[in-house]
Amino acid sequence: MIKDYAEAPIPRHVILKLLSDYQRPNDKISELLKSKELISIRRGLYIPGPKMDLPTPEPFLIANHLRGPSYVSLESALSYWSLIPERTYEISSVTIKTSKKYRTDVGRFSYKQLKTPYYSFGIKSLKISQKQTILLASPEKALCDKIVLTPNINLRSIKQTQEFLIEDLRMDSEVLSTLNTEVMRLWVSSAPKKSSLEMLIKMLEEL
Repeated sequence: MIKDYAEAPIPRHVILKLLSDYQRPNDKISELLKSKELISIRRGLYIPGPKMDLPTPEPFLIANHLRGPSYVSLESALSYWSLIPERTYEISSVTIKTSKKYRTDVGRFSYKQLKTPYYSFGIKSLKISQKQTILLASPEKALCDKIVLTPNINLRSIKQTQEFLIEDLRMDSEVLSTLNTEVMRLWVSSAPKKSSLEMLIKMLEEL
């Protein structure tokens, strides 16, 4: 019954509609959760469990649905775009809501708050399968978000910026040199940490 919905997190009202022939659909949901045929990722939001043998949503798509509006950014997006070498074991996102963390049966998800209009810049919509489209920061936006949201980082010189990106975060200078600084410059006037982002752009333009 849920095959057509399986590739995205499924809201409770959809499950209830599918179980409308049952006298006690809520009891049936509890039964499905207990048997691991459904997995709850937060109150009122589910994905198929391993017993269902169905396609399941990609972790980035789960992140988009778990707390919205949001988009995947920071280390998760930096890793996706090969700006940092490490794989990440927590999906990091940005939201206009308050910051929050979720521990679920399918992984850990964290959300940090950014205000509009800066929040809305540099978000890419990527189709990763026939039925799955994710919201992800562009490489430029993921890098800006990392600067903006890292506590106690205020970039004051090109040397300091290079040390932070290349030595501390182990970013690839060749990949950094491909970033579009012109589009980044358009965001600065609406961004937190304006002077740090200006220094970032200056450093990138010298690569």
